[in-house]
Amino acid sequence: ILGSVMKCPLCDHEKAHKHGKTSKGAQRYFCPKCQQTFTDTFDTLYYRRQVSEENVRIVLQSHAEGSSLRGISRISGLAYDTVVSIVQAAAQKAQMVHNAEVENVDTDAIAADELWSFVEKNKNTACQRK
Repeated sequence: ILGSVMKCPLCDHEKAHKHGKTSKGAQRYFCPKCQQTFTDTFDTLYYRRQVSEENVRIVLQSHAEGSSLRGISRISGLAYDTVVSIVQAAAQKAQMVHNAEVENVDTDAIAADELWSFVEKNKNTACQRK
């Protein structure tokens, strides 16, 4: 963010500007091109959530460690539906990141690498059998 100007995450307009604060005190921005308001947390797990970043972190860390959703709800003090919503949102974000990364992978190289690993493994097995 440069001063009071920010790039709009919706239309990429370079000159979205400060537009007051949210009820929680976060800076709000307005884009004159697409006429939309947004905050710094737009398109993140924290956007429009009434849950602290620390609680989101606790939920996701507990889930990654294998805790049950109801157990996470009890530990964090959040409603079960809130915990489910956070986990689902994180899964969607992770899937989007995964898909974007997989698009750039050269599949011919992967197929050849996998095939070579298979051939090498079988060659070593065949040599040991004699």
